[in-house]
Amino acid sequence: MDIVSALRAFLRVAETGSFSAAAIDLDLTQPAVSRQVSALEGHLNTRLLHRSTNALALTVEGEQVIAMALRVVEAVDALNEASCVETAIASGRVRLTLPAPLGLYVSERLAGLLGRHPGLSVELIFREEPSDLIGDGIDLEVRLGAVSDSSLMCRRIGWTTAFLVAAPCYLEQHGMPNTPDEISGHECICYSRAGDGRSWTFSDGSDEISVRIAPRLIANNAVAVHRAVLAGGGLAVLSHLLACDDIEAGRLVKLMPEFPPARLPIHVVYPTRKNLPLRVRTVLDFLAQAVREDPFMGS
Repeated sequence: MDIVSALRAFLRVAETGSFSAAAIDLDLTQPAVSRQVSALEGHLNTRLLHRSTNALALTVEGEQVIAMALRVVEAVDALNEASCVETAIASGRVRLTLPAPLGLYVSERLAGLLGRHPGLSVELIFREEPSDLIGDGIDLEVRLGAVSDSSLMCRRIGWTTAFLVAAPCYLEQHGMPNTPDEISGHECICYSRAGDGRSWTFSDGSDEISVRIAPRLIANNAVAVHRAVLAGGGLAVLSHLLACDDIEAGRLVKLMPEFPPARLPIHVVYPTRKNLPLRVRTVLDFLAQAVREDPFMGS
């Protein structure tokens, strides 16, 4: 038995909660993954997984083995990378979650990455709220703002830029706010991201100004907010990734330039590990470079 391969199979099954999903990630058949895990259980003389028709669950012994298995696999990966850095090839699937505006931006640039790495595949998952990385089998996740979970590795790759905007047809009927205090008299369309969506924060260059709003439309997807503001539904704070083309074309008007929305750090988080697999590190470096190339995010 190849114990390192068996440990990899067990870890991927534990992360994805499925023999079939693990088989796809490892480019193996489902029976092959099942045999590897069974062989590992035989070698250790203990059951690592509870199996039923509809679900898998780790046993107590399986939970204990995960940390040790990670150390073994990471050590082998580090040894392989140290011995063949120049010939290493990124391959396998990377599951990446990120907010919709940044996901659209990244999707337009992925062809170049995949062209340079024929063995690599990327699964994009548009998600506005934090995931259970291990439970959902997520390799990398982009989060906006502070990251409070100290168990995760965290890398800041840039900063958000957003604008307060409205459609010309809305402004013709309701007028234009000039200061944050005037926002309360307007219809507001709010993008709710892991929160209640009842406040906006602006900056005057030295201090941050928080404005409580009473939105009549709240959405947990920025693209939906974008559509609603274009239709004249009210004011909205939109990422530059969605708003810039419409501002340039006159479909949206940038409001209160002296009080721009506060910027948030853009972080990539991933499960705590000493050594990232090459496939994951390759996508992480690609994300960081893609953000740096945008002048609104990279500075």
